[in-house]
Amino acid sequence: MKNNLTGKRRIFKVLMMMALNLGGQAFAQQLAGATLESPDKNLVLNFYQKKNEAGVNQMFYQVAYKNKPVILESKLDLDLDNHLTELAMALKVDKQKKWFDNLVFKSKTTGEKDTVWKPLYGERSLIKDKYNETTITFEKADNKDYQLQVQLRAYDEGVAVRYYFPENPKGSYYQITAENTEFSLPDDTRAYYTQWAQAPYYLLPLSDWPDESERPLTLQLKNGLFACLAEAQMVDYARGKFILSKEKKNTVVTKLYGGVDGISYFATPWRVVMVAESMGKLLENNDIILNLNEASKIENPSWIKPGKIIREMTLTTEGAFKAIDFAAARNLQYVLFDWKWYGPALTWDSDATQVKAKMDMPAIVAYGKTKNVGIWLYVNQQALLKQSDEIFPLYKKWGIKGVKFGFVQIGSHRWTTWLHDAVKKAADNELMVNIHDEFRQTGEQRTYPNMMTAEGIRGNEEMPDATHNTILPFTRFISGAADYTLCYFSPRIKTTHAHQLALAAVYYSPIQTMYWYDAPSAYNNEAELEFWDKIPATWDETRVLKDDIGKVVSIARRSGNDWFVGTITNNDARNIELKFDFLPKDKKYAAKVYSDDPQGITKTKVKVEEIKADHTTVLKAALQASGGQAIWIRAL
Repeated sequence: MKNNLTGKRRIFKVLMMMALNLGGQAFAQQLAGATLESPDKNLVLNFYQKKNEAGVNQMFYQVAYKNKPVILESKLDLDLDNHLTELAMALKVDKQKKWFDNLVFKSKTTGEKDTVWKPLYGERSLIKDKYNETTITFEKADNKDYQLQVQLRAYDEGVAVRYYFPENPKGSYYQITAENTEFSLPDDTRAYYTQWAQAPYYLLPLSDWPDESERPLTLQLKNGLFACLAEAQMVDYARGKFILSKEKKNTVVTKLYGGVDGISYFATPWRVVMVAESMGKLLENNDIILNLNEASKIENPSWIKPGKIIREMTLTTEGAFKAIDFAAARNLQYVLFDWKWYGPALTWDSDATQVKAKMDMPAIVAYGKTKNVGIWLYVNQQALLKQSDEIFPLYKKWGIKGVKFGFVQIGSHRWTTWLHDAVKKAADNELMVNIHDEFRQTGEQRTYPNMMTAEGIRGNEEMPDATHNTILPFTRFISGAADYTLCYFSPRIKTTHAHQLALAAVYYSPIQTMYWYDAPSAYNNEAELEFWDKIPATWDETRVLKDDIGKVVSIARRSGNDWFVGTITNNDARNIELKFDFLPKDKKYAAKVYSDDPQGITKTKVKVEEIKADHTTVLKAALQASGGQAIWIRAL
């Protein structure tokens, strides 16, 4: 059987190479090439350079998984315009219409990595970093000072490609005006399109999109595979989104927010193609995004502590003390004072060093310490831009634990660089960060783990419906933690209470915002809130139990010996069976089940039951429309 599979792989590689002979061109016109396999041999990435009909050098790649095509022939290309720099520095001016047109092969190197690292926090306590890599170096045919490397990696979870510019000996600067990296997909591929980071999702064919789409972009292929196009290590560049090609059918193209000004040596972000046989595996494999970023640069991260947080909205000392008491009683670690504590937020004229609300900040921080509850402060971008060098050391002096960045402008090279510099400055002052509004991580939270979470999600500020909630784990959450802002008592929620309860396990955020539109006074000893009391914000293990995107989701997460399971359905009622086969075979457990109960006598209509459980347990549940179920499993 093994020899048969090996033979099939060899045949497939030959077929992949034959695919280069497109448009009637001869094999001899291939100028450079490389075939890269994932460590488990399931993924094959083929890269090659060839001449087109006009005699211009062009680069392409293809991706297949277990002999099934995922990415068909797709172009790798950037637009650069360095002529003004070249003129100003008395350098030779590049005359090529497109910068890549006269790149010629120089050398090729290969390598591999197989390590395991331990994150400070995350969806699992250990992360495997295992891949094969190839780097191909080119130089301009008429100017050897200009070199380009195409860096390729193949993981079991997906492949990644980026462009790297080695140091230019003449010091020329680089202006990238567009990125044209393509992703040509098989016929009948459909995408989970979302127009902006806090927009709803639509399952669309690769045609007639109304606008560009956010990343990551999750795809359903007709051959039964699932893929995700993502961006990694976008820290000194312009944000990429996705548009449809105007020239090629079924082709997605990278669209930059704007131009990029680079000084060699530098690299573009990684363009990532994740591939899996189920939607759940895409989420379970999202560590590839972290692995494509640098290791932590924070030498002593002991001050970085995940936890749960409640927002205090009265902005008074009395309200703050009540919120701290509630947090301590409900096992929440933090209280957030949201915008306007220092005056109007959307103006340059407010001063974020001054408390304008009726709050005694020193007394509040001191009282919080007596209850082991830390304080976070919201600061809008105007004040961050104007005062970050002043306010971050001041907040550290005050004893503040974290800053929520509000209404950040993101996307351009300028604002990307500014944002990451602000996160570094916060780290220098031992401040954790939650970035709100349109920002989505690209794995840089590995490098600066004080970047705890981010919004970039259509969460409970917009009060989405249950169907939307069942899409998010396999789209937005692939890129990392999201601050959905969970609610419980608010009459605005469009789901059941058990659905909201379960979201704390379904959605990952190391700073998990709870009771967003709620107040401590709304609490009335609801027994089911024990689930939120007990659930942590960081995990040792994560398992996707059900992944019928848009219909039903069930995710189990382990912390120590305890498991927390969240199950949510869409706008429709359904019956499910939940297998406990993720539990160790040799242990017995007690499971508390928190379920919707339309006949219940409590205002929230949630019942609490306890059962004995082990790895053979199968739990049947009748989920009501927009409903859910939460389970806390503890070892006996």
